[in-house]
Amino acid sequence: MKNDNRIFLKDLIPFDDRGEVKIRFNTQFDGNWNPAETYTDKDEEKLLGGHYHNYSKHKSFKEGQITIGFLRLPNPDEWLLFHVGKVTKDLNVFDATGYEYEKIEKYEKYVGRLIIRFKNRCQQLIRKASTIINECEVIQILKHDYDDDIFPGYDNVRLSWEKLKRVLEKDRWQTALQNQKGVYLITDCTNNKMYVGSAYGKDMILGRWRSYVKTGHGGNIGLKKIEFDHIKKYFKYSILDIYKSTTADDVIIRRENWWKETLNTRNNGYNEN
Repeated sequence: MKNDNRIFLKDLIPFDDRGEVKIRFNTQFDGNWNPAETYTDKDEEKLLGGHYHNYSKHKSFKEGQITIGFLRLPNPDEWLLFHVGKVTKDLNVFDATGYEYEKIEKYEKYVGRLIIRFKNRCQQLIRKASTIINECEVIQILKHDYDDDIFPGYDNVRLSWEKLKRVLEKDRWQTALQNQKGVYLITDCTNNKMYVGSAYGKDMILGRWRSYVKTGHGGNIGLKKIEFDHIKKYFKYSILDIYKSTTADDVIIRRENWWKETLNTRNNGYNEN
């Protein structure tokens, strides 16, 4: 049965001339452009620079157009509004930020708070609002700005050291990690060398990862050889396996060894045992 109480984007941002409105769905690209991470890092200049980026062969917008910027959340069909603006000048450049713009202040109250559900059925990420406006369903308006307080699920954890440091202070992350044993992966993005570790002691994954925030190496011999500044800049943290707190420690250790063998991290990584 159709739910007539649903709210759509057009109900909150009711532009009369939607032919002059374009929506850009910003997603992670090529490992270098992660708009959700950029947003939580509060790097607005970089985020809007990406939103107003031109490709190498064609322009994204034109002068006078209204642009709406969404970024993808961990659930692929959920998007966070981060910008509503107007193009004020075409800089006529490609492979770079191609426009000057101004924010539309009356919609700032929704920025960082409005989440929609939209399934993008084509590869094009810049869409005319008139073609999809009836498909963008509002599913939540957050009380406060979106940040890392929303735990994405164990399968979706992939954090830089800086982000790891920040999210471990969040209540939801602490709740998710402090009562779970597991096997985790650390990746050096400069050479793709990896380190497999396990967590089953005090505070489990939370306690183990806090040690990496504090020292960088967490007491691991293979990681002690690496400069802390390098770790802070280039290391990523993710979860391979998750287990209940009641799981026997030897189960975790066996699984850790399985991953070391599978990923060859003793011969071509940072594991030394």
